[in-house]
Amino acid sequence: MYRAVTRNIEVTVSPRFLPDRSAPDKGHFFWAYTVEITNLGQKTVQLKTRHWHITDAQGRVQEVRGAGVVGEEPVLGPGESFEYTSGVPLPTSSGFMSGSYSMVTTDGERFDIEVPAFSLDSAPGARTIN
Repeated sequence: MYRAVTRNIEVTVSPRFLPDRSAPDKGHFFWAYTVEITNLGQKTVQLKTRHWHITDAQGRVQEVRGAGVVGEEPVLGPGESFEYTSGVPLPTSSGFMSGSYSMVTTDGERFDIEVPAFSLDSAPGARTIN
């Protein structure tokens, strides 16, 4: 598990390789990752946007920006958590992701929180076909 805390908002990520959704002989590798966001602070906050940097084993970077996560913009009161699972394909057998979420408090203050960098590693022996 990977963990980061920014402004009393904790983000943990647990990635896992999905061999049944992958086709290594065709250069297709797929991971699921579960993210839990916990409000450790005293103010209610809402997640508004996401920004991901996805890097494959060849150093190619893909950026993804969008509203919310999995179609939601969760509101977290003090002590509350939100968990979701999403997925990412890569053309290589490993890579990593990092990113941030844009948050807003009920009084309108906007700030970004860190999503910890996490590794995407496939099963031993899986190879990318070039």
